[in-house]
Amino acid sequence: MATLLLIIIYLAFISLGLPDSLLGTAWPAIMTDMSLLVSYAGILSVIISGGTIISSVLSERIIRRFGTGKVTAVSVTLTAIALLGFSLSRDFWVLCILSVPLGLGAGSVDASLNNFVALHYKASHMSWLHCFWGVGATAGPMIMSFFLAGEGGWKSGYRTIGIIQVCLIIILFISLPLWRKVGEGAGQQELSGESAGMLAILGKPGAKPALLTFFSYCAVEAAAGLWGGSYLVLNKGITAGTAAKWVSMYYFGITLGRFAAGFIAMKMENRTLVRLGQGIIAAGLICILLPLGKNSLLPAGFLLMGIGCAPVFPCLLHETPKRFGKDLSQALMGIQMASAYAGATAMPPLFGLLAQHFSFTIYPYYLLVVTAMMIVFNESTNRAAHSRTTEGLD
Repeated sequence: MATLLLIIIYLAFISLGLPDSLLGTAWPAIMTDMSLLVSYAGILSVIISGGTIISSVLSERIIRRFGTGKVTAVSVTLTAIALLGFSLSRDFWVLCILSVPLGLGAGSVDASLNNFVALHYKASHMSWLHCFWGVGATAGPMIMSFFLAGEGGWKSGYRTIGIIQVCLIIILFISLPLWRKVGEGAGQQELSGESAGMLAILGKPGAKPALLTFFSYCAVEAAAGLWGGSYLVLNKGITAGTAAKWVSMYYFGITLGRFAAGFIAMKMENRTLVRLGQGIIAAGLICILLPLGKNSLLPAGFLLMGIGCAPVFPCLLHETPKRFGKDLSQALMGIQMASAYAGATAMPPLFGLLAQHFSFTIYPYYLLVVTAMMIVFNESTNRAAHSRTTEGLD
């Protein structure tokens, strides 16, 4: 029963990744069809991110009332409605309205599933689940590109992804009884009682540095991928085609690393894996900085950055119940996800402004500074969690 539900959760993570990279792939066609400026994609991105942050923060209250299974099913329904709506849209203002349920649905699914897996399954599955998210994020642009190259265009691409989501919705609603049974079988009930207030949660030892850890990590992950190509072209003189291939090594490293991390997590604790990943990120950035050969270490540097990023996020998520207790894990999970989205949304544009004012030479130094911040905040959280355990507060 637990295995069957885990398979359904894996499918949900693939579907979670499918829409995440669609907008960037489809936008050139969308803006041409609707006669829009290229910058309008940023408006949709901000609306989607805002909805995701809001639903992540509110996820604990909603799950306490309705349960993880129902929240997941309804959230995927919101996502499917938005995607199918995109496929029928002719005006930009309609896309803006549909971006609201798209963001709200994604945030609720992410926060609820991550906490459910952290409570009921081993750390290996958390890494593999986020690897499967990468499968979805890779498949989305491939599906879209197929229709962009044919007669259907971007609307058919969105319609197809929406139909895939509808199929998952049917599976999720049929599987609703499994969610409670798995929880009860593991000795856990769905969240009940009163929700903890935001100030009370932030007042818990280690909560604030934990949020800053997630913020810093996603700032590194997002900025590394978004600006890597520009750094290679503008600062290293690499051709755009070669730069794209080298940056793809970064994403390949994340996907491959999370698959491998699932096996390593069977023998290694989350905290050790996080530290190992942070060290590998730093090693990748050093490879990018070292002037050995004519840019010979750059591909290895991007690959190492990806491999280093791979275990950090899923292991930090899985560690949440251990750090803050099972009663508070959903509340912290939602706020951590919101902090992660905020870091991924706010920090890459900040780097863009800095690079425009100075130069893209600062790319590896910027990432090293933010990585150092992540390490400091993470170790502060570990110390607080250790003090909590030794004082017998679990």
